[in-house]
Amino acid sequence: MAEQVVEQVNRVGIVGAGTMGSGIAEIVASKGVPVVFVEVDEEAVERALARVRASLDRQVGRERIDEATRDEVLGRIQGEVDFAALGDCDLVIEAVPEQLELKQSVFERIDAAIRPDAILATNTSSLPVMDVAVHSQRPNRVVGFHFFNPAQVMKLIELVRTVVTDDAVVETARTFAESIGKSPVVVGDRAGFIANQLLFPYLNQAVSMVEAGYATQEDVDAAMRFGAGLPMGPVALVDLVGIDTMVGIMNAIHAQFNDVRFAPRPILSQLSSAGWQGRKAGRGFYRYEEPGSSRTLPSATEREPADPALVEGWTTVGVLGTGTMASGITEVCAKAGYDVIVRGRSVEKAEAVVAKVSKSLQRMVDKGRMSEEDMVATLQHITPTDAIADLAPSNVVIEAVAEDLEIKRELFAELAPVLSDDAVLSTTTSSLSVVECAMVTDRPERVLGLHFFNPAAVMKLVEIVTTVRTDEQVVEQARAFVDKIGKVGVLCGDQSGFIVNALLFPYLNDAVKMLESHYATAEQIDKAMKLGAGYPMGPFELMDVVGLDVSLAIIESLQEEFRQPSYEPAPLLRHLVETGFLGRKAGRGFYVYG
Repeated sequence: MAEQVVEQVNRVGIVGAGTMGSGIAEIVASKGVPVVFVEVDEEAVERALARVRASLDRQVGRERIDEATRDEVLGRIQGEVDFAALGDCDLVIEAVPEQLELKQSVFERIDAAIRPDAILATNTSSLPVMDVAVHSQRPNRVVGFHFFNPAQVMKLIELVRTVVTDDAVVETARTFAESIGKSPVVVGDRAGFIANQLLFPYLNQAVSMVEAGYATQEDVDAAMRFGAGLPMGPVALVDLVGIDTMVGIMNAIHAQFNDVRFAPRPILSQLSSAGWQGRKAGRGFYRYEEPGSSRTLPSATEREPADPALVEGWTTVGVLGTGTMASGITEVCAKAGYDVIVRGRSVEKAEAVVAKVSKSLQRMVDKGRMSEEDMVATLQHITPTDAIADLAPSNVVIEAVAEDLEIKRELFAELAPVLSDDAVLSTTTSSLSVVECAMVTDRPERVLGLHFFNPAAVMKLVEIVTTVRTDEQVVEQARAFVDKIGKVGVLCGDQSGFIVNALLFPYLNDAVKMLESHYATAEQIDKAMKLGAGYPMGPFELMDVVGLDVSLAIIESLQEEFRQPSYEPAPLLRHLVETGFLGRKAGRGFYVYG
């Protein structure tokens, strides 16, 4: 007969009450469950209680709770230095630093102190749970209980079961997680679980861009916030997580998978060794007003604002193309007061752009965001044509035709002789070589990329892509122009994917590979990334919106340029595209749409 396991958690023990442990204590106690935590000495106990009290005081100050509620929560939390205090707990959560030997020794001490029917959990974020569980006499009663920082706010718990964890233990742990307001995702036992296994290669790659001088930390962070809608840029997130913490987690995941993308970039180890461990230390990639502060100080890589005088005489923008992107760029530039000449393969196609812009502006009028007079004035700025020669007055031309290098090169070769010597030529390619477009012209120094994001009328980001031939004055003019049309410009070099796509699509590809390994479902992975990383959409929801065929094409272009085996498109993604399951536009992708 199987031993009984606790069915309801009425008292929780926590070992280790640092930032994470004290956060767990606070959230559990705030849901009415008594908590006892164990720390190394009385001073550590007092620091932990002070940490919880300060957190609750902030909530009182923001009028989220009253003083009586604060006192009730504090009254449910007890701090001790003796493991014997855990004896009557139904669930004990180990939350000591991410060091395997330390966790193993702590597990042995917890195991000796708790009841036979109690559940034992580790809050590890990267270590295999089984490596810790075998240091108890009840590995079948052990689960991973991975909270996310800050525990009081983040909804996700990765509930990790090992090959020997009893079903009843998982069910009790799941019920408890839900009772304290969390959303558990049950996963198997492998390093990094869902969120960190997908998140950390992305963070590492972002660090690599900064380390190599490809883009500044400010530009990388702005690109992912404004181009991908993320709540925080990756470099700022590394500082928040803690550079030493990131190095430890990545080393643990690398030890299991031996994938070079989990090998921390050298600058991470250097910063950690130097004591610049991120926000908690007051300095990491950014400098902060004080340790723990979110307020940054000016950095050496911040640029001066663009000089608007550089484009003061600009009056006319040429747009090559008649698709969705060309229409959005036309609208943006016309609303900024520029005369826009739209060139299509026929006058009818160019006039269709005007109709699209008119429809978009009418929606703004209907919502009260624009007056009828302003709509009429904006439309009067747009001139449709089918003649390249009509682009001659343009101060800047933005090419936005199909993502085909030969077509773009032909247009650039035809366009250059028409324009004045001081005109700027640009392409809004998302993945192709800008310099190859530039070199078919007689003025490669006046060519760069202006990568708008779809829908261009809404998305704030423009990646300003410089080639090895681009003149510095042209770069500054582009910065000033992007400011003038109300966008956020970031600078980067001419390599496939630039910043956003080069960081985003390998992550999406990794998510597909995780799905096809049967480690987790699409729903579980999407839930983990939304609740654990704060992403507005899960990877599969996002690919269905972008289009699986578009996603595959971008991943293939990255693989072709960087030649990394890890960039090889996931076979499942190829299969879905070949089958015609392209996402929302086809009614089916990773999900089925009505």
